[in-house]
Amino acid sequence: MKYVIILCICVLMLSCKTSTTETEIVFADNPVIAHRGAWKANGLPKNSIAALNEAIRLKCTGSEFDVRMTADEVLIVTHDADYGGLHIESSTYETLAQHKLPNGESLPTLKAFIKAGMVNNSSTGLVCEIKPSKIEGRNTLMAEKAVALVKELKAEAYISYYISFSYEVIKHIRQIDPNSKVLYLDGSKTPETLKLDNITGLDYFVYKLKDKPEWIDEARKLDLILNSWTANKQEDIDWLLSHNFDYITTDEPELAFDRLKLHK
Repeated sequence: MKYVIILCICVLMLSCKTSTTETEIVFADNPVIAHRGAWKANGLPKNSIAALNEAIRLKCTGSEFDVRMTADEVLIVTHDADYGGLHIESSTYETLAQHKLPNGESLPTLKAFIKAGMVNNSSTGLVCEIKPSKIEGRNTLMAEKAVALVKELKAEAYISYYISFSYEVIKHIRQIDPNSKVLYLDGSKTPETLKLDNITGLDYFVYKLKDKPEWIDEARKLDLILNSWTANKQEDIDWLLSHNFDYITTDEPELAFDRLKLHK
């Protein structure tokens, strides 16, 4: 009887430990970030869960996606300010969701998208781009709601970076979540400014960096992350690889993997 009790206690302890252990994810050891998912080769909709799943299948180190907020403050994953002929910030999610993606998917909420990215994924980080709003107060609100949602889903380990063209957004994210990693997209700030503002790194258009190659060495000396978008041409991918960028954001992840093999 004593041994049965001991066995039951051991099983209970193991069960408790298993239920509280968070899923581990180790981002793939490559620089390839699929821009709006890996959509192009298979004709998938950009920013779709199908494109996210393909990026995960390819084992890209990251899959980037765009976040906007509806009139009723639902965070959704889509790029343009309009969807289905409707202005997103003036429309409710219920109205927008009446229009399916070309592959039949529902317009993904950020919650559904993140949850999908946590399934069968041990290698691909979620790169969350928050699209700026011109409405006063919405930028910080989107930042707060996004961070709160990630915490609610216990998805912190899956979010590799928050990125935005809004400096206000990424600075606010760093303030409310000091452990977050944020990259600036606009290309207007020097590496020194980013460092002073506690920004993790830069994610600039490839041609802006070609115009200011000195920023690459400066960023590296300041221990800033180097990413660049959107590198779709072979020559641009090769240039970024030759300069040892941490990440390359591309619509052509398959091409990037091919070029990476040649550069090793």
